[in-house]
Amino acid sequence: MRLALLPLLFAPLLAQGASLVVCTEASPEGFDVVRYNSLTTTNASADVLMDRLVEFDPQSGQLQPGLARSWQVSTDGLVYDFRLREGVAFHHTPWFSPSRTLNAEDVLFSFQRMLDPGHPWHRSAPSGYPHAQSMQLGELIRKVEAVDPLHVRFTLARPDATFLATLSMGFASIYSAEYAARLLAAGTPEKLDSQPVGTGPFVLKRYQKDALVRYLANPDYFAGKPAVDGLVLAITPDANVRLQRLRRGECQIALSPKPQDVRAAQDDPSLAVAATPAFMTAFVALNSQHPPLDRPAVRQAINLAFDRTSYLKAVFENSAQPAEGPYPPTTRSHATDLPGYPHDPAKARELLAGVGLAEGFKTTIWTRPGGSLLNPNPTLGAQLLQADLAQVGIQAEIRVIEWGELIRRAKAGEHDLLFMGWAGDNGDPDNFLTPQFACASVESGLNFARYCDPKLDRLIAEGKRSSDQAERTRLYEEAQKLIHEQALWVPLAHPTAAVLLRKGVEGYRANPFGRQDFGKVRLDR
Repeated sequence: MRLALLPLLFAPLLAQGASLVVCTEASPEGFDVVRYNSLTTTNASADVLMDRLVEFDPQSGQLQPGLARSWQVSTDGLVYDFRLREGVAFHHTPWFSPSRTLNAEDVLFSFQRMLDPGHPWHRSAPSGYPHAQSMQLGELIRKVEAVDPLHVRFTLARPDATFLATLSMGFASIYSAEYAARLLAAGTPEKLDSQPVGTGPFVLKRYQKDALVRYLANPDYFAGKPAVDGLVLAITPDANVRLQRLRRGECQIALSPKPQDVRAAQDDPSLAVAATPAFMTAFVALNSQHPPLDRPAVRQAINLAFDRTSYLKAVFENSAQPAEGPYPPTTRSHATDLPGYPHDPAKARELLAGVGLAEGFKTTIWTRPGGSLLNPNPTLGAQLLQADLAQVGIQAEIRVIEWGELIRRAKAGEHDLLFMGWAGDNGDPDNFLTPQFACASVESGLNFARYCDPKLDRLIAEGKRSSDQAERTRLYEEAQKLIHEQALWVPLAHPTAAVLLRKGVEGYRANPFGRQDFGKVRLDR
């Protein structure tokens, strides 16, 4: 019944003729992006509603001015001075009319809220600030100050080669301090998550969970009003249905297609494909805090038991590169000599017997219901893993959990084996290591392996501090070998970031990080 009603729901939106409708795979967790870590939420909030001091251009691989028109870094790498653009307007909405344009106070609020436990807004995030916590920004950033209304200065406690690139990530979006103050005074801080205000190319109009998110173009956007008058994210968990709606003209863009849908679109004269190698890794996280997964030999046995060649063929239809470690092969400091874990059930049984588990054990496999770029067929993938584990005596129960609930519970460490994926935000190799393997990330919930090791933590920290690329590579290669030896993940695949388009959609570019820029998209009617 629900699928039958949705075309009627979208019909008036399409009839307007100037709205871009995008079929996407899941609802956002919310719109207060600093509180969340899923790409779906970043796409629905940071990518359309917000801006950052700096932006990363994936085509050039360089950082570009954002809300900061320029910046300077001191010779010792400790002081960053940002000069803000003049006249940048915040959104006018039914719930907020700004009295001023962007200034340094907005930047201070956006960061102090995350970093200062004594800040009146700090406790407004029930689950904390996962990116800021995992990256230990509270320890790194010694001070943020407004030198004048359009001049912001960050002073660091130590040099950090990743700091500038970090500021291009979605969680570093800049909020309106004026709007936040009004919400706090009214006793309604929770509205920052449901009634957001930013400076971005689109303004939130309406959100209907599990159905759609509707935006209007921001006529005052500092980079120029978008070419379309409106944007609709049509929540469509089933990839097959996304393709059907694209063909029927119910949406002009479909995200996260299955590999066979990409091939079908390439053969359809009414459709087109935008694709690029993704800066992403699909993996199964092994919760090292749950016995017997706390033993390296057990985690190694799981890696040996899984036939990843068959998995890639069945789930990705050989459209992705096999993964041996956390890094996509295009990453600086990617270790090329990791031995991998061949499919060897006999060796897996031997390892299990060596730690007293010759009869195996029981565990759970968690996965999502709908397909995504990093997991095109969740049910099939989980079934393949379940069957291979059974061959070595491990009895695994599959649990299919709605995406938002899956993320929330996985961040709390409730899972055993978890199908997951990670997309880097800025091309820096640390963008995989700190969020997924640092000790601070266990507390923030992003470290899905729940693994904290002083040696690994030191390698990651030293790699961030060094500005010498050769030294960073040495440290990161050592870190990758340790991660591999400990078998914290079952690395699966590095996919291709493909997006399906109807003919007539112009100006869209596939992003290797999975970020979305709809502000430059035009519809040729």
